[in-house]
Amino acid sequence: MQICDRGVVFLGAAGSDYASACFAGLCVLPSGRWLVAFRVAPRKADTRPQRVLVTVSDDAGHTWRTPAAPFAPEQLDGRPGDWRCGQPTALGGRRVVMALYWVDASDPSLPFFNPQTEGLLDSRIFLTVSTDDGDTWGPPRPVDTSPYCVPTPITGPLLPLADGRWAVQFETNKHYLDTAPWRHQAVLLFSSDGGQTWPEHADIGSDPEGRVFYWDQRPAVLADGSLLALFWTFDRQTAAYLNIHARASHDSGRTWSAIWDTGVPGQPAAAVSLGDGRLAMPYVDRERVPVIKLRVSADGGRTWPQATELALDDRLERAQQGGKASMQDAWSEMAAFSLGLPTSTRLPGGEVLVVYYAGPKADHTGLYWVRVGA
Repeated sequence: MQICDRGVVFLGAAGSDYASACFAGLCVLPSGRWLVAFRVAPRKADTRPQRVLVTVSDDAGHTWRTPAAPFAPEQLDGRPGDWRCGQPTALGGRRVVMALYWVDASDPSLPFFNPQTEGLLDSRIFLTVSTDDGDTWGPPRPVDTSPYCVPTPITGPLLPLADGRWAVQFETNKHYLDTAPWRHQAVLLFSSDGGQTWPEHADIGSDPEGRVFYWDQRPAVLADGSLLALFWTFDRQTAAYLNIHARASHDSGRTWSAIWDTGVPGQPAAAVSLGDGRLAMPYVDRERVPVIKLRVSADGGRTWPQATELALDDRLERAQQGGKASMQDAWSEMAAFSLGLPTSTRLPGGEVLVVYYAGPKADHTGLYWVRVGA
């Protein structure tokens, strides 16, 4: 694989409400349009003001429309909230569905993560649909995530499955003041009626002992209709990151294989089918100086040989990950990352498009794209 082209989606303006640009969502529409949603805020760790912007490119990333904020702040049960993330999915024709991550903003003084309890501000999932390639959007509607009546931050876009169902993805957190142990799960919730109801679910990543956290699940529907989920994996007992782990499903997410260690260190994006049986995995390697990389697997994601490794962005000059003694240290460290969270999709010609955030410091970042081909 090699880099074919690269460019800029959006540059954060230092000292403004748009200084921190991150948490990108990406899809490519049948028209050829690239659509990117992302979160902006004055600082990365800020909970207010934050908003989701949407921009599009109709010329393969060379120019981008001025980003718009099409989603007004939404109240839930009388509580004001802000949008922290948007994840679009192409549905065919000119239809696009956006999964939106709503965060309780009723007390702007509270940090997003409670370091005393490990609880999170209330977080919910909404869906909104566009019928005109993302130019306009319908009203956001909340998703009933029962039986998960806890904060449910999304981890990626809605997935149209091979059997016709939809899946939304999220992970479970604790209520903000809950002092009980955090029981983390990576979950898929399923709908058979186009998002009207969500009666089925699958726990696709959890440790019964509560030691290993399968963070930031990245499930992808592969070319053969199977699912491959990749996980940024954290051992809370040692406060250390493990290699990327993975598991597969061959029945549209109803059952899953045993979890395996891919042998690759880092935080992954979703895998992308290359069209020849191989898979590509963009990821962030933070073992030393952080670098956005890509590797290729020829065995369904079981192994990702180092010989296939390609550096996509190595602009940083110092490490941003070090020794940690607790979960609180891990969250503080995440807030200081200034490069990461790649998202990926396959282009019609078979190339891979990757979008990620990067910048000189965590509170001043922009969004960049890279196109990778054989």
